[in-house]
Amino acid sequence: MGASADHGFKIVVVGGFGVGKTTLVRSVSEIRPLNTEETMTQAGEAVDDIREVRGKSATTVAFDFGRITLDARNVLYLFGAPGQERFWFLWDRLFSGTLGAVVLVDTRRIGDSWYAIDRLEKHGTPFIVACNHFGGPVHTPQDVRHALDLDPHVPLVDCDARSRESGKQVLITLVQHVKNRYAGPSAPADLPRQEFV
Repeated sequence: MGASADHGFKIVVVGGFGVGKTTLVRSVSEIRPLNTEETMTQAGEAVDDIREVRGKSATTVAFDFGRITLDARNVLYLFGAPGQERFWFLWDRLFSGTLGAVVLVDTRRIGDSWYAIDRLEKHGTPFIVACNHFGGPVHTPQDVRHALDLDPHVPLVDCDARSRESGKQVLITLVQHVKNRYAGPSAPADLPRQEFV
């Protein structure tokens, strides 16, 4: 955090294996992201289902970290969670102190999103769902909501994790959702109104 920044807001990006979490953090971070990616090996093929992510050669084994300065006093810290089931034990730690979360979804593999949504709901962490484009069949928002059994108040957006502008819009939607959720007389200090630079 810069010397003049007063507030750091933590956001976690979660979702299934190979949905684009590292890519999203990398595309929006103003600093060179910290990645804990390791090369995927043949030994991992027996553990991870790689049928839908054939071109993937590396995977996150702890977390990704990036940063966005909102203004002189407010900073967003981004943590990308690992997607494989064997690393899910790390999620509870990553959720600690989190302002909110983005659940990144590959609509070809919607079932991979269930665990993330379940854990966030159990933690009481506000979240939005972002459908990352992989060129598969197009689903209506109603179809995705139904498949994920999403509450009507949970925002659902489309995105391209490779695009900085698209990633920024995802994060703006999340911050607005969190601000609306906590609006009221006992709400915490206002989040900054400025959009990301």
